[in-house]
Amino acid sequence: MESDREELLTRLKARAVEYACANYLAGLAALNRAEVYTSLVFDRLKRKMRLVEQLFIEASEDWNQTFYMLYLRTLGDLKNQQAYLELSQRVPYRIVLRERENPYAVEALLMGASGLLNDFRHDDYTEKLAETFSYLAAKYEIEPMSSDVWNLADMRPANHPILRMAEAAAFFRQDDFVADRTLGCRTADDIYRIFGVEASEYWRTTHLSGLPVSDQPRRIGRFKSHIIGINLVAIYQFAYGSYIGDDGLRDRALTLLERLAAERNRYITAWCSAAVLKPANAFETQALLQLATEYCARTRCAVCPVGQRIIASVG
Repeated sequence: MESDREELLTRLKARAVEYACANYLAGLAALNRAEVYTSLVFDRLKRKMRLVEQLFIEASEDWNQTFYMLYLRTLGDLKNQQAYLELSQRVPYRIVLRERENPYAVEALLMGASGLLNDFRHDDYTEKLAETFSYLAAKYEIEPMSSDVWNLADMRPANHPILRMAEAAAFFRQDDFVADRTLGCRTADDIYRIFGVEASEYWRTTHLSGLPVSDQPRRIGRFKSHIIGINLVAIYQFAYGSYIGDDGLRDRALTLLERLAAERNRYITAWCSAAVLKPANAFETQALLQLATEYCARTRCAVCPVGQRIIASVG
């Protein structure tokens, strides 16, 4: 019996990267599959909560600064996450709050401190931003980052950090309570109402070199706000709910994932190709992502919620 289980575990590990368990998962009764998904989603949220806890410490236990750091990290592309986090520390949220009434200030602070502004383009508007940053950098003793920190290779023009910073500036100029409003999000529409902001007029009306007119930055769209909902809003709700001991807020995070559309990426495509799996929402795709990245990719079949069920079914 034990040798059969060991042999099965060996076979599972050998084909883990091919999602060998996909047919078993697809064949589970809906209730049993939901139990597996729930276990995986809690696993994923707890893992991501550790990042929030680390940022909370770096933010001197300030939840507004923590949210600000998470927002910038989520807004950018994966390869520049650390650069965005560094930017959030060079220009902390308290400075953004102080200067947000000045129409140039928040853009100037973020773009100037990034080290990218001088290399982006030169016209009257960007020169005004540079001038404003020079004044604010002296006022707050801000040392700009090196532009070399940013990985701009193979980047879509519309995803350029400067353009993302224009969107971030518009977002944080809304009001003082964006973090609190995030805790109240229950639907995709709630998220879009808060995060679907327009960049300032310059970025909406000026043609940027190398960027098709149809791809000009105007506002954070539905697709990006959907990503923010999964990777920022739900995680922030879960982490903050855990911190203050509010089970209702933790449950809100889980319900939000159930109400958001299923993600489409290479991992989910692979799962759907390996078996007849049709994830219904972001809750289920987050479960499959956790399974793929934390268990299958690392051949941790012996401790995997699916692998354990398969092994336990022997004899």
